[in-house]
Amino acid sequence: MHYPDLSALIADRRRALAKGPIALVLVEDEVEVASTFDHLQNCGFAKIIAFAAADMDIPAEIDRVDHEVLTDLALVEIVNAVIGAAPGQWIHYCFNGEYLFYPFCEDRSVGELAAFCTEERRDTVLTYVVDLYANDLTAFPDGVNKAAAYLDKSGYYALARKDETGGFLDRQLDFFGGLRWRFEEHVATHRRRIDRMSLFKAAPDLRMGPDRRFNLSEHNTYACPWHNSPTAAVCSFRTAKALRRNPGSRDQIGNLCWQYTARFNWHSQQLFDLGLMEPGQWF
Repeated sequence: MHYPDLSALIADRRRALAKGPIALVLVEDEVEVASTFDHLQNCGFAKIIAFAAADMDIPAEIDRVDHEVLTDLALVEIVNAVIGAAPGQWIHYCFNGEYLFYPFCEDRSVGELAAFCTEERRDTVLTYVVDLYANDLTAFPDGVNKAAAYLDKSGYYALARKDETGGFLDRQLDFFGGLRWRFEEHVATHRRRIDRMSLFKAAPDLRMGPDRRFNLSEHNTYACPWHNSPTAAVCSFRTAKALRRNPGSRDQIGNLCWQYTARFNWHSQQLFDLGLMEPGQWF
């Protein structure tokens, strides 16, 4: 289906959003669009919906919504609209050139992960954004090379998250690392976090805020109160693209690699080994 705007999708929610898990993909440019959809299909999403400018080419088999996605609040607007129209559904959001990896994703579907979390009374899966990048910016000036992608194997850390009064929030952390940490002088402060709650169960009173955190505190936690919970990773070329497209950073960064760069092998075990996801109680 091709929807002329977001309101048309919501009006058709009984058909378009009736079955999950649902993947929402904001298509910002033409980089790795098809591979993003292929990856989500392999994960087992029941519905994949692309949001893109009207003149953007989207594969015919993917539902699309004509929508401006390059504004700061586009993601918040889209996610909150779908949450309101699809309570109870598991939702994942991402951008083109981003790839969701979760525990045992080579053998288990995202629906199985969602079912396990539901049984555990868990409504979110914390996802770390793991930056991917090309190791040769002369051959790949946009910083993207899916056939030979690299990532940081070290340099990740977390800080305790505080509330408005300065108290520590229960089971909430702000995570940092990757290209946004190494080249932080080129990244706005509010964009440096690499934690996302990008796989979650919609609820009638749930809303995402401008900082991409949810208004329900439990939806921002990394684990249950009683034991560890599964976490996941979104392996993303998005930061590499931004650093290479911004004139200020492009002229100052000749190489995205450093001593702790490693070749990404596109397998969840590597992310386990690097501590970038964990299975929790799911085996």
